[in-house]
Amino acid sequence: MLGDPLLSSFVEQAIMQNRDLAVGVARLDQARAGLRLARARLFPSLDGRAGVSRDVGDFADDDFQFTIGADASWELDLFGQISNDVAASRAEILAAGYALADIQRLIVGQVAVQTITARAIAEQLAIARSTLAFQDDNLQVARWRNQAGLVSSLDVEQARTQRAQTAATIPLLEANLAATANAVSVLIGEPPGRVLAALVATEPAPVPLPPLLTQYEAPAEVLERRPDVRAAQADLFASAARIGVARADLFPAARITGSIGTGGTSFGSLFDLITGNLFAGLSQLIFDGGRTVARIDSAEAAMRATLASYEQTILRAFEEVETTAVNQRTAAERVAITEEALDAAENSAFLARSQYEAGLTDFQTLLVVENQLLSARNQLVGAQADRATAFVRLTQALGGGWSSAEYDFPLSVPDPRQISRIAE
Repeated sequence: MLGDPLLSSFVEQAIMQNRDLAVGVARLDQARAGLRLARARLFPSLDGRAGVSRDVGDFADDDFQFTIGADASWELDLFGQISNDVAASRAEILAAGYALADIQRLIVGQVAVQTITARAIAEQLAIARSTLAFQDDNLQVARWRNQAGLVSSLDVEQARTQRAQTAATIPLLEANLAATANAVSVLIGEPPGRVLAALVATEPAPVPLPPLLTQYEAPAEVLERRPDVRAAQADLFASAARIGVARADLFPAARITGSIGTGGTSFGSLFDLITGNLFAGLSQLIFDGGRTVARIDSAEAAMRATLASYEQTILRAFEEVETTAVNQRTAAERVAITEEALDAAENSAFLARSQYEAGLTDFQTLLVVENQLLSARNQLVGAQADRATAFVRLTQALGGGWSSAEYDFPLSVPDPRQISRIAE
């Protein structure tokens, strides 16, 4: 949307290669494995066994004894311990996926802001170099007029001072540009060097001109688009489900176990005698010193903390939208005002330069006017960068910078009423 091909290429590379995103992908895979582990408890477990033995001693039987068998067990989900564990694991996948999406949203914004900053610094560097060329001319004119006896050496020294001050800003701007380019390199997952070369390879491109966002979605739609809010909601659902897991320990647990086995002195007689058993039982907690109740209290406290975090995330989302919207509007106003100031400064500088060369004004006047011109040019670039940055921040606040199509996880968070039912 900013119309800067270099910025777009940086964003695309960051999505593919950023290391923080790689960490988020690994955590999402970890959450998926946790869900598979929780689901496995819904099914019976089966263990096979086989062995061979032989007695030793004076009265031992010299024959080998072969055995083969299997053990099976299955815990029934009577009071929702396993199903709540599965629900919590599903929610944790959602939370991990949305956290990954939120990392992408933030990183895309950082890449855009840093690239905008680099564009502004590069443009200010070009302004400093072009201003230095004018000041070289001013210094030469001052020397000629001094040699002709028209002005004192004060004009020459003032011209030298002005030129040196402008020249001193160039190394600082070069260092700032390199630092900003290197920050972009880290964000897009590559060693420093190429980004800086791309920024200085051609004439400095202008700071991107963003569109003005004036129409926003309803608050509910903004929250639906923000991955940090949806991650917080998924965390809340997982916390509620964990309460159900903890409470199930207060109720009886039903388990069915069984085994089957056979044995013989040879492989041919191995299946002559088959034995087995099946057992179904209930176990009920009677006393554990309060450990189960403490786990329930801990799960309930964790949910209250998660609920507070969820509410705080919503408030922060609304605050970001309102603040960035104001920043975008004021930044656009600053650009318009600074453009008018620059136009006046350019006219003043042209007149002052012409009058000084004709001997109609002193060098001090020219010095003041040209300093005003340099300041106005830099202020305009800064205001343009602030305007583009405000657009990026507002886009982020509205939930932009990520796409659900890029993630392989379900994008549905349970209704908050479902969360309250699980917690009851």
